[in-house]
Amino acid sequence: MKVVGINGSPRKDGNTAIIIRRVFSALEKHGIETELLQLADSKPLRGCVACLGCMKNKDGKCVHTGDMANQCIEKMSAADGIILGSPTYYTDVSAGMKALIERAGYVSRANDYLFRHKAAAAVIAVRRGGATHAFDTINHFLLWNQMYLVGSTYWNMVYGREVGEVEKDEEGMANMDNLGENMALLLKKLKQ
Repeated sequence: MKVVGINGSPRKDGNTAIIIRRVFSALEKHGIETELLQLADSKPLRGCVACLGCMKNKDGKCVHTGDMANQCIEKMSAADGIILGSPTYYTDVSAGMKALIERAGYVSRANDYLFRHKAAAAVIAVRRGGATHAFDTINHFLLWNQMYLVGSTYWNMVYGREVGEVEKDEEGMANMDNLGENMALLLKKLKQ
């Protein structure tokens, strides 16, 4: 089994990557393979332009190339589980994560819901407020694509501003541990 995590932060290896890796740590204890993709490794992702090329081609890809959107779509399609993470920007997800959601959503729908029946979770890094809206944005995408949402003991958000500060949020990090445990359990049940 494999879980792919996508860090929607424009900052590589920042707080969002830290919390995704924390979930990965719990998954790996159960023998589940993990892979982290970071949008910061790409040219900035552009949002969907509603050309409907994916609806015409039905090849599991966005017709627009030059960034890592198709790499993310391919990895998400091949994985058993998906974690989408974003920092909170103006009470929502980052522009890169929003662009990925738009493009992956159209491609998924054009191809009989590519991500259907996968275990999935949203994780949010936040300094202070607005995380619930960002969390909802990702969850709406996951639910609309017929994925099984994995929850934890509280909303999947961790507080901290400077890189590494999220590790001081003991409750939030414990929540990430529990999220990994819950996802591992669901993945095993889905494989039975």
